[in-house]
Amino acid sequence: MRKWLVQAAACLLLACGGPGGSGRVDPARYDSFFLWAGVPPPHYLDNAKSLYLLAGEVRANGPDGLVTLRATPTAAEPALWLVVRANRLDWGPALHAQILRQLDRWSAANRVEGLQVDFDAATRGLDRYAAFLADLRKRLPERYKLSITGLMDWSANGDPAALAGLAGTVDEVVVQTYQGRTTIPGYEAYFAKLQLLPLPYRVALVDGGEWKASPGLESDPEFRGYVVFLLKP
Repeated sequence: MRKWLVQAAACLLLACGGPGGSGRVDPARYDSFFLWAGVPPPHYLDNAKSLYLLAGEVRANGPDGLVTLRATPTAAEPALWLVVRANRLDWGPALHAQILRQLDRWSAANRVEGLQVDFDAATRGLDRYAAFLADLRKRLPERYKLSITGLMDWSANGDPAALAGLAGTVDEVVVQTYQGRTTIPGYEAYFAKLQLLPLPYRVALVDGGEWKASPGLESDPEFRGYVVFLLKP
């Protein structure tokens, strides 16, 4: 009877999309999250270990600076990442200074890990993106880590030299498995080559999306866990 109960509980966890399982992603079973502006924080964020909070955007046709989308947060427990959504990479000195000031303001009230750049860098343009990130890393104080979001296609078709350049610059890449509100079909095929990424990575899942962990993923020494992108209820 006890053996049956253990097996039933394990099956329930997998059906609910728990870490390492399969089925639909239940965000309440995870501990790291993307929280975009306008999404109300759910109750289970009280137990979060890390939060990636969208702080502002660098817009393609917008003003020459950061469009702020969030006031300075106050979170006692989780480690925070200040996320900048970028639609262009021609960052001038004033924009860099604005982001550094915001990092310092956040750090005065929170435990801040660092800066994350959310930019959809095309696989064929990774060399240019790596050069941008190398310049950004030089401008960041050493106390701040540098994180980026990445595409699953990078590991499959990315230039090895460009990927190696990222490894010497960023502290992690968070690989996105979704587009919009749904999981990208055929994501399983990309994970066969994900271990080719020569740097620490997390896997980003979408709230309620499909997910099945590929064999060997969670035993990869570069794998750092999951981040769930939360949606409006």
